[in-house]
Amino acid sequence: MTKSKLLEMHNVGIVVESLDTAISFFKEIGLTLEGRMIVEGEWAGRVTGLGNQSVEIAMMVTPDGHTRLELSQFISPHTVADHRTAPVNSLGYLRIMFRVDNLDELLSRLAKHGAQVVGEVVQYENIYRLCYIRGAEGLLIGLAEQLGSQTATDILENE
Repeated sequence: MTKSKLLEMHNVGIVVESLDTAISFFKEIGLTLEGRMIVEGEWAGRVTGLGNQSVEIAMMVTPDGHTRLELSQFISPHTVADHRTAPVNSLGYLRIMFRVDNLDELLSRLAKHGAQVVGEVVQYENIYRLCYIRGAEGLLIGLAEQLGSQTATDILENE
């Protein structure tokens, strides 16, 4: 049997309270709404293990078209846990990071959507300026502005 190989990272999923609020926030970052629909029924519940479910999803796509963010608002069953205020050193999936071209300008626009910098904007060597923010609904988002042509991956490869 031929070993399966990874083809791409298709999407990251985030459950939100308000799909409209989350869509607006991620559009401000630069993602585009690719589609929005309700997914429901027993077949969907077999995938998630939740049984008969109803969830409205919105698929957002990055400008390069390679990565997607799936936003989900559960209609039923209702959400049972809320990890949005967990600190960054908690176990599990906690944040998603985007590379942007003008961090300060984006932060000023995102502030109008209620985003707040978690700690402070810092500079990592001459490679990135970066920060974490609490965005729409308290979601933890990383933002990084690349300063030069060298990336953190380049440094790791040269060590």
